[in-house]
Amino acid sequence: MDQELILLQIAIILIAARLFAELATRLNVPAIIGELLAGVILGPSLLGWIEPNDVLKLLAELGIILLLFEVGLTTQLDKLIHSGSKAIIVALSGFILPFILGFFSSYYLFGLSLLASLFIGGTLTATSIGITVRVLSDLNKHNSIEGQIVLGAAVIDDLLGIFLLAVIYEFSRSGEVDFSNIITVVFYVSLFFLMAPLVAKMLSPAIKHLHRKTDIPGLIPVALVSMVLLFAYIAHISGAPDLLGGFVAGIALSRRFFLPMGAFIKADPNFTIDVHNHMKPIIQLFTPIFFVMVGLSLDLAAVDWSSLFIWIFSLTTLLIAVAGKMFGAFLIHEKNSTRIAIGMAMIPRGEVGLVFAEIGRASGILDATVYAGIILVIAYTTLTAPVWMKYFYHRQESAERKLTMRD
Repeated sequence: MDQELILLQIAIILIAARLFAELATRLNVPAIIGELLAGVILGPSLLGWIEPNDVLKLLAELGIILLLFEVGLTTQLDKLIHSGSKAIIVALSGFILPFILGFFSSYYLFGLSLLASLFIGGTLTATSIGITVRVLSDLNKHNSIEGQIVLGAAVIDDLLGIFLLAVIYEFSRSGEVDFSNIITVVFYVSLFFLMAPLVAKMLSPAIKHLHRKTDIPGLIPVALVSMVLLFAYIAHISGAPDLLGGFVAGIALSRRFFLPMGAFIKADPNFTIDVHNHMKPIIQLFTPIFFVMVGLSLDLAAVDWSSLFIWIFSLTTLLIAVAGKMFGAFLIHEKNSTRIAIGMAMIPRGEVGLVFAEIGRASGILDATVYAGIILVIAYTTLTAPVWMKYFYHRQESAERKLTMRD
C-alpha cells in the first residue's frame, strides 16, 4: 500500500474518532461509542473508505497497550489481588457456560458442523478487556469493587480463550489435538507471567533514577514506550506463534502485562504523576485508533438482512452471549447492583471475539451466513454494552442522591 495513502488513512481515523467522540459525549453517550461508530462508518459496513491493514493494526495495538499501561498506573493492586477468587469464579463461569451453550445450540439446534460449533462456542467465551477498561475508566469505576473483579476476570478469560483457540485451531488442521503443543504454550505463557513482574520491578527504579539525573527532556515516554513494546514482543514469542502466527499476536497476550509495570512504577507517588503527565498525550493519540479499528473490522455489509436463519441464529447466540456472562457474576457474594455491573462489563466481545470469528472464516470452517450472524452478535455486544453500563451507573447514582436527600 502507498505510504501516502496510509498517512491519509491515519489522519482520517484520528479526525473521525475525535469528531464522533465529541458528538457522542454531547449526546450523553460514552465517547468510545463514537470512536467505534467512526470505524463502522469509515469501514466496509458503510462508506468503505478504509480497510484494516498491517500498519493500522500495529498502531491500534500500540494504542491499547498504552491505554492498559495507564490503567496499571491507577490500579490499586491490593484490591486486584483481594478480588482474585471472585475474579476467577466470574472468569471460569463466563468462559465455560457460553462455550458449552454456544456449542450445543450450534451443533444440535442449528445443525452446524462440529468444528463450526466449536469456533462459535469459542467466540462467545471472549471478553474485550480494552472496551471494558475504557468504559470503566471513563466512568471512574476502574478502582471500584466491580472494576477490579472485571479487570482480573477479563485477563483470565482472554488467556483461557487463547488456549482454547490453540486447541481448536490444532484440531481444525489435523483432526486431532497434539497436547504437547498445548502444554508448550501453557508453559511459556505461565513462565512469562512469573518473570514479567520481576523484570518490571528491576527496570522501574532504573527509569526513575535516570529521569532525575538527565537534563534532556522526554526520557520517560521513550523509556516506557520502549519497555511496553519490549514486553509486548516477549509476550508474543512466549505465546503460540507456530499455531496461530501473528494473527493473535498482541490481541491476546501482548497487552496483558501492564499491571506489573504500572504497579511497581507507582510505588513513588511523585514519580507516578510525572509518568502520567508525560504519557497522557501519547496515550490519547493512539488509543482512539484501536477503537476505530474494532469498528472497521465489523463488516455489517456482509450480512444478508433478509435471511431468517441469520436472525434466529444471531438472536439465540446473543441470548447465550449475554446470559452466559451475567450468570457468572451472580455466582459471587456481592450485592445485586455490583453483580449486574460485573455482568454487563463482561459482555463486550470486541476484538477478541473477532479473532475467533475471523480465524473460523479464513479457515473455511464458518460459511458466510454463520459468520455474518456471529458478526451481528459481536457488533451488538460491543456497541451497546458501554451504553447500558453508563445508563446503569447513572440510574444508580441518581438513586443514591435521592436516598441521601431523604436522609
